[in-house]
Amino acid sequence: MKKYWFLMILPVLFMASCAPAERENPFFSDYDTPFGVPPFDLIENAHFEPAILEGIRQHEAEIQAIVVNAEPPTFENTIEALEYSGEMLGRVLRVFYNFNSSLTSPEIQQIAQNMSPKLSNHSDNIRLNLDLFAKVQAVYDQKDDLRLNDEQMRLLTETHKGFVRSGANLPPEKQERLRAINADLSMLTLQFGQNVLGETNAFRMVIDNEDDLAGLPESAIESAAELAAAEGEEGKWIFTLHNPSVMPFLYNADNRELRKKMQQAHIHRGNNDNEYNNRENLAKIANLRLERANLMGYDTHADFSLEETMAGSVETVMNFVNEVWEPAIALAKEEAQLLQQMIYDDGYDFTLEQWDWRYYAEKVRREKYDLDEQEVRQYFELNTVRDGIFMIVDKLWGLQFVERTDVPKYHEDVQVFEVLEADGSHIGILYMDFHPRDSKRGGAWMSSFRSQRVDQDGRFVHPLITIVCNFSPPTSTRPSLLTYDEMTTFFHEFGHALHGLLSDVTYPSLAGTAVSRDFVELPSQIMENWANEPEVMRTFALHFETGEPMPDVLMDRIIESAHFNQGFATVEFLMSTYLDMEYHTITQPFPEEKLDQASIMVEEETIEKYGMIPEIHYRWASTNFQHIFSGGYAAGYYSYLWSGLLDADAYEAFRETGDVYDQETARSFRENILERGNTKDAMEMYVDFRGREPIIEPLLRQRGLLRD
Repeated sequence: MKKYWFLMILPVLFMASCAPAERENPFFSDYDTPFGVPPFDLIENAHFEPAILEGIRQHEAEIQAIVVNAEPPTFENTIEALEYSGEMLGRVLRVFYNFNSSLTSPEIQQIAQNMSPKLSNHSDNIRLNLDLFAKVQAVYDQKDDLRLNDEQMRLLTETHKGFVRSGANLPPEKQERLRAINADLSMLTLQFGQNVLGETNAFRMVIDNEDDLAGLPESAIESAAELAAAEGEEGKWIFTLHNPSVMPFLYNADNRELRKKMQQAHIHRGNNDNEYNNRENLAKIANLRLERANLMGYDTHADFSLEETMAGSVETVMNFVNEVWEPAIALAKEEAQLLQQMIYDDGYDFTLEQWDWRYYAEKVRREKYDLDEQEVRQYFELNTVRDGIFMIVDKLWGLQFVERTDVPKYHEDVQVFEVLEADGSHIGILYMDFHPRDSKRGGAWMSSFRSQRVDQDGRFVHPLITIVCNFSPPTSTRPSLLTYDEMTTFFHEFGHALHGLLSDVTYPSLAGTAVSRDFVELPSQIMENWANEPEVMRTFALHFETGEPMPDVLMDRIIESAHFNQGFATVEFLMSTYLDMEYHTITQPFPEEKLDQASIMVEEETIEKYGMIPEIHYRWASTNFQHIFSGGYAAGYYSYLWSGLLDADAYEAFRETGDVYDQETARSFRENILERGNTKDAMEMYVDFRGREPIIEPLLRQRGLLRD
């Protein structure tokens, strides 16, 4: 989830007068829609650029009003005024950034490139405004005498810290260099993401020999045939690098050479010496982040970034990651031997390679646990899983979901629900966008079109939340049937949605998911635990044709296999975690003449440094590692594992009661975690819920890494 600081500043303002063209732009007036949602049916790409520019102009005027205010700086006329400034800009950008991720086009991408330097400059003009910072500093200096409540004090300290960490205390010459760095980074990170999407969309593997489909499930074959027909290749099959296409191929295709082709294409996105090449981009990004950290007085970008996390330091992160790495790599080596033996048992003498692992792991899963992914999928029809999640959160918190067909939506595939409390009172609106398309980047994420807050008139503003996924699409003969991993991803993203929907704070910059990266995944990952509970799964794992519950024997096999291939899964993740830290703990920039080769050098050195095994590749190779080079997880990819530490330990609180729906524990989790946003220190919130700090044993036990 991307977080832009100016999106957290949402004021109340009005347009005194507008030119005729402006009145036709839906962003130039309040939304006349149910629940105040964006009028997607009226928004055109041409509306974005003028609305962004007008939003910048209005925001600048509001900042200037704070600066020239002759009254002494106070919490109200400085901190709150700053917090509620920039409403129009935030309103436009929330729609635009969501479109750029889930409904992009060449036109949208060009607007992003045009606006990126302007937005970077606008951000710097505020955070590096010495007169504005002087007022913030004046309020901060008297904080102990202001009688602020806890949330007001948190807003004051976070606002002050935000200015300092943005360079407000730097001398002018360093501020100028910082501006240039920020502008360059805004363009490079944008280009990095666009390149990954472009390369993903450009790849097509066309199969015209039916024998080459051997091993593939009927659903994958049918989808490939329908895509081929849609692209004028009737009678053939087309496979892409979108997850619902590439992963079934890697897990099931008997043709080893074609598996290799798919796996290599997947990991080499952004690394093919074409217009989507990301090698120099990522090295420049790493160099600029290092330089920015040095300007701010830190040795590395990781030192700068991790200061604001639960972990707090590079040393803590690395000690934690290493503690998990040792049992994980040992288990992965055992798994590799098992897969190699299966290759020999099949009568082959080749050595296990990266493009073989998933295929033979799936064969072992079928043999050892009599578990076939295609059989399992028949019990995870998308809408049935959705209704199961609704049922779970009803039991936990009494939440109700009512589908709305009167609410504008940005794409015909999107589902829209009003979310209600048990008493029928309105909580917010939830959009769900499930399937891949060329206009959508890969992966799954949660975002918002409006965050929860209390406005300046004291009115509670309800959130507008969206979750976006790339699940297996329906075919002409079957509905969308989710893989087990897709099902748990749905639960994961729904947890993020709950974090945004149930936020109950005053200030928008502290609301919902505006927390540290290594805490934000707790609400999402804890939801995955309910997905794996047999008593819970029985309520939503229903056969898509008969409606019959999943047989106990199949469910037992799923539970028994929970730890299967966890060495691979954990090592694959940790390899990318180490890669992230290698890029962001450099103390010297990559030389200009070696920018194009930096990623190769770092990947090879990381493999050697940590004793990685060649049969497993990085989950994300450098040139398509969007989390760290175009997302918000630079020096923070470890956060998923850290949040795993939290979620495994937090879920134990439910298990200890003997009831995974225990109302008192659910109430405490909602009040202390889901509702609190960033109004308290993350560890304080966790201890408020759990009664102590987290311990690592539940995480190791959850992943099958705790040996007797």
